[in-house]
Amino acid sequence: MALSEFTRLPPAVTVDCVDGLAGGIDRVAARAAPSHRFLRYGWFAAALSAYGGEARTLMVSREGDPVAALPIVAMGPAWAGMAAVPGCYWPFRSFPVSEDAGAEAAEALLRRLAGEARALRIGPVYDGDSGLELLKAAAKERGWAVLDRFVADSFLLDMAALRGEGTWPRNSTLRKNRFHEKHLGSHGALDWSFVSGAGWDDAAFDALAGIEQHSWIADRTDGSDAKFTANGHGGFWRAAAADPVLAEMMWAAVLRVDGKPSAFSFDLNAGTLKYAIANSYDPAYGKHSPGKLLYYRNLVRAIEDGMTRVDWGAGDSGYKRTIGAAQGPAIRDWLFVRPGVEAALARALGALWRRSGNRGAAAAAASAGESAGGAEAQRVVDADEAQHGHEEQHGA
Repeated sequence: MALSEFTRLPPAVTVDCVDGLAGGIDRVAARAAPSHRFLRYGWFAAALSAYGGEARTLMVSREGDPVAALPIVAMGPAWAGMAAVPGCYWPFRSFPVSEDAGAEAAEALLRRLAGEARALRIGPVYDGDSGLELLKAAAKERGWAVLDRFVADSFLLDMAALRGEGTWPRNSTLRKNRFHEKHLGSHGALDWSFVSGAGWDDAAFDALAGIEQHSWIADRTDGSDAKFTANGHGGFWRAAAADPVLAEMMWAAVLRVDGKPSAFSFDLNAGTLKYAIANSYDPAYGKHSPGKLLYYRNLVRAIEDGMTRVDWGAGDSGYKRTIGAAQGPAIRDWLFVRPGVEAALARALGALWRRSGNRGAAAAAASAGESAGGAEAQRVVDADEAQHGHEEQHGA
């Protein structure tokens, strides 16, 4: 018999559910799209450490090879039987999926998930997310209710395309930056530095937290949205840096004026993509545009390091479009509700979920001069959690 005459059996797919975070998460993350390789064991462990919760992990294997890892934590009252993907708001909350995972992996995952939870929340996450799309197609075919609510529009900067069209940054921008740098230097010697990898120690995090404590977020809010302070999200990022792979991805540009940390730009580097997580500056130097000066230097360094795109996250108070960013995929929150009575009820009440989204709040925040890349968007769609994002304006 010719080989083509044999019946080809589908690959054997198995799903295990283990208490805690499965060690195989890193194996899946290493085979995920480069943009998602930060979704490692250390990432989820940092979230549990900072925000609480007891995890279980659904591991999908194909012929013994792990292709998807779905960590879940309980969400809402115990009687509701709801679960959510843990993680951090920035840059999104999702789970790792191997680039070669197929529909059979999603179908097997959903079958097991139905026995573990009545509903699963994923997000906020970008349209087109690999884990999201894998589940959506299979869920709709198998009778799950799939509901989404809008959080915000994202903004992307394609540095490679802009440089291909001509000089970028523009010479006029660089001249203005040199002018501001000259006047900023009147306050003391300027030191521009970068932190990554083994450079993430207590002193590095303390410097970023100190800048936030002098910024507008400390003056105008309760400080819970700060990324690096003790009463903000500092616990998450310090815990994440314990993973050497994540520490290499974590990147900060820091400006010191006369030895004092005065501005920072913090990113997560994923392959040739840079996620812009947070920017902050000391308003004492605001009239000299320290934030703008720093992020331009940071982007030039990114180009030198071979990076081609910047994901600025949600919302735009004006500076993202000014620098050349364009609107990207929408960011949404998703509910997957298992088939049966639960799915029927979810569809009936779906309008309530969608109306709890953020389209109006995002527009209002942008017009008020604050980006919605966090705080306002998250307050609307995530008021039950203590994870609120923010994106700060740069002194201009």
